[in-house]
Amino acid sequence: MTMYCRGIRGATTVETNTKQAIVEATRELLDKLVEANQIDPNDVGSIFFTATPDLDAEFPAVAARQLGWSDAAMLCAHEMGVPGSMPMCLRILIHWNTMRSAADIKHIYIRGAQGLRPDRASV
Repeated sequence: MTMYCRGIRGATTVETNTKQAIVEATRELLDKLVEANQIDPNDVGSIFFTATPDLDAEFPAVAARQLGWSDAAMLCAHEMGVPGSMPMCLRILIHWNTMRSAADIKHIYIRGAQGLRPDRASV
């Protein structure tokens, strides 16, 4: 079978702009993405984290490093500050090497971010 690089998306909201809240929200989202897709961290090429400009107390990648994701390249950035967009929002894009089809990838949207993609919202 052929191996593909697939993108897995996820988003969540963070209750407060603190190190602990950012790390906890990121960890929760990563755990749900891993569980839903049976991701082996060794198959992850890179992870791109974004946060809205109101979240700047910690890098979301800290949570991934705490989970042992030491070999994947990671980058954190701020989302565009579009007027009226969802505040306190953290997004993840994982570049995953897998044999699964794009249709078989499970994208996860939790907490207040369920409103971004109601068709993909998770409990």
